[in-house]
Amino acid sequence: MSKIKVNEEVLEVAFPLSLSELITLKRIIQPDMVSVQINGIFIEREKFDETAIQEGDEVDFLYFMGGGR
Repeated sequence: MSKIKVNEEVLEVAFPLSLSELITLKRIIQPDMVSVQINGIFIEREKFDETAIQEGDEVDFLYFMGGGR
């Protein structure tokens, strides 16, 4: 098992692991509405299947919310 950080939480995961598989593993709500950064770099949605997660990566799932006055 290897360690990564997901939204500041340390997780132990087995590799190989794609970004799409991590989204499923973490049961991300509304995966079609989430933006993802790995080590501070935004990943294009079209590349989720081919993007491999590496040991020590920091992954952030981000939701942009509208609203206000």
